[in-house]
Amino acid sequence: MGLGSGLEPLARDALQACRLFTGLDERALELVESALRVRRFRRGEVIFHAGDPGDSLFIVSSGAVKITVTAEDGAEPAILTTIGPGGFFGELALLDGAPRSATAAAVDAVETLVLRRDAFDRLVDSEVALRRALLSALAAEIRRLTAQVEDLHFLDLPGRLARHLLREIDGPDDVPPPGEARLPWPYTQGELAAMIGGSRQSVNRLLADFIDQGLLRFDGDELVVPDPRRLAAAARR
Repeated sequence: MGLGSGLEPLARDALQACRLFTGLDERALELVESALRVRRFRRGEVIFHAGDPGDSLFIVSSGAVKITVTAEDGAEPAILTTIGPGGFFGELALLDGAPRSATAAAVDAVETLVLRRDAFDRLVDSEVALRRALLSALAAEIRRLTAQVEDLHFLDLPGRLARHLLREIDGPDDVPPPGEARLPWPYTQGELAAMIGGSRQSVNRLLADFIDQGLLRFDGDELVVPDPRRLAAAARR
């Protein structure tokens, strides 16, 4: 059944935080709410595999989801991105009708709001604000992937690691925020290595070097960047 006015507080916050829906009026938001379904996933559970039919858009209410691609040679999957509350994924397959292009899995316990293809199509057809937000989100994703390709071609491994971390914490206009920044740390060293094009051993050494230099430290399940602007300077060296 749809969520309607009974939308749970965490789910309602996620819907309101999702940039796809920020331009919708109250009537349109009520249409979205009535079409949503809640789905929960356990830590490590696969939400969908690459190649699966794409019939739903997912909005993250709580927890985090990693989007991965796997090499044909069986190497460790590369994480394309990690999506937290207010983020969304699965829209590409809805737009072009092709199978899922990547695998989505729960990093920890995750609650999602699911919008099925038929409801998604009706909303995109009728709501100009949603179409504009969708195009803006796709453009932002293309820019992010372009920046990753540039990093792989033009930066050494320390620079790629620093830039990857900075993308997770950068403020408006890609300016590193002042003061300490904290990031949830869902990656294994192998996953991080696959993301920045290095080996597990080299990334392990590099993390240790950054910690020795005071650029990073770990605090439980969080990565702490004491001074993001100093890390940005390290990326440019």
